[in-house]
Amino acid sequence: MGLRGQVSVLIADDNGFFREALEAILQTEDEIQVIGRAGDGEEAARLAAELEPDVILMDLSMPVLDGFEATRAINDRVPEAAVVVLTGSAEPSDIERARQAGAAAYVTKDRIAAELVDAILAAASRP
Repeated sequence: MGLRGQVSVLIADDNGFFREALEAILQTEDEIQVIGRAGDGEEAARLAAELEPDVILMDLSMPVLDGFEATRAINDRVPEAAVVVLTGSAEPSDIERARQAGAAAYVTKDRIAAELVDAILAAASRP
């Protein structure tokens, strides 16, 4: 856990506007602190190793390294961090590939309001 018992979060999405909007949403939650932002999968893996967040919010469709490969890299480098896939795809094959890559949770972007905060807190508290 981050400062004052907060869950530290790294946001990884190639859409800068979406990253900013997501951070604005998460800033309203006392138990969550955004500590970094990444615009591609390689940057996400590098920042995860550098910043050691509790949770990484990972988009699947990103340049350089896609979200699946970035999730694998993060699990190799920072196994104590939990990756929560946050994507527009609800395809069963993508959900399965994300789980195989080591994702702790999968939230579709249309369910952010209903599920995201709970998914972050649950992922951060996993053993």
